[in-house]
Amino acid sequence: MPTAVRSHAKINLGLYIGAPRPEAGPAGFHRLATVYQTLDLYDLVTVAARPAAATTLRLTSNDNRVPTDEHNTAWKMVVLALEALGLTAEVEINIEKRLPVQGGLGAGSANAVAALVGLEAELGIASQRVGGQDWPARRLEIAAKVGSDVPLFLIGGAILGLDHGQEVYPLPDFEPVWCVVATPEVGVSTPQAFRDWDALCLAEGLTAAASADKLNRLSRAYASAFAGAIPGGQQGVGSSGVPSIEGDLAGPVESALVRTGISSWIQNDFERVVFAQHPPLADIKRILLGFGTPEAALHASLSGSGSALFGLYRTRGDAEAARERLCMAGVASQLTRTLPREAYWREMLLS
Repeated sequence: MPTAVRSHAKINLGLYIGAPRPEAGPAGFHRLATVYQTLDLYDLVTVAARPAAATTLRLTSNDNRVPTDEHNTAWKMVVLALEALGLTAEVEINIEKRLPVQGGLGAGSANAVAALVGLEAELGIASQRVGGQDWPARRLEIAAKVGSDVPLFLIGGAILGLDHGQEVYPLPDFEPVWCVVATPEVGVSTPQAFRDWDALCLAEGLTAAASADKLNRLSRAYASAFAGAIPGGQQGVGSSGVPSIEGDLAGPVESALVRTGISSWIQNDFERVVFAQHPPLADIKRILLGFGTPEAALHASLSGSGSALFGLYRTRGDAEAARERLCMAGVASQLTRTLPREAYWREMLLS
């Protein structure tokens, strides 16, 4: 019986981008500080696998925009995992797309982790140590090779992402809040967004050295706002086997956004360049925010480099009011909630 896995989306509650580091090569390299948050929106990834003399993969999808070869993140993850484990298998993966492709919601990266979870279930890989390896730590290394925002999906909930996003620290979760995800029919190229960011850094004289201090301060501010602690402080081990940041919070809070006032200072740096290239996206953010209305958002932002945007709301009624505003503007949207870590793992496997 194949294993079906929910492949949840993410948003970026804040995203700071450092200036490019020339030593990383012509394409540049950017240090980041971000807070990821998983959502109760998902693709459905189904995996069938059995041991075989040689590894073969077959990948299908209901969306013809999804690569069905070695360019697919789920394909890459399965190949690297089997190689690391010293196993060979016949593997079939089906990706039922429900999330936007290249929308800034991490859909492709989430598919990779869902495929890994399905593979582990199919082949009976569940122990903390596999073949002498610390498998939870090893799978994080593999995830980082597949993509910078893949490791976050091995944690779930609220996560601090550092370096180029692949260095991840679980943060204490906050109570789920209502979320509206706007999915406009606008294509945003992440490589082009980075090129535009680099041009902005050059115009403003922001160098990698000059941005390092701000990045470090924001990394600490993000962690403190959610956890009362920073990487390198008191740490424990989360359910996923990775270090967790221990905070001083006693039980769940209504919302970290409300408790700390974090929404007054977190921002997504991509908005500075993406909104200039795609002005309708800035209009959608204003609609989500709903300033001057009783249903105003707690926070609204572009997610990643877009084109998806999101708003967080105190009540379902507030969220539905935002959807009505978007509908009147001809913008598609989905209603969901933020998904804490425990629920993320509890709900991932369907079979």
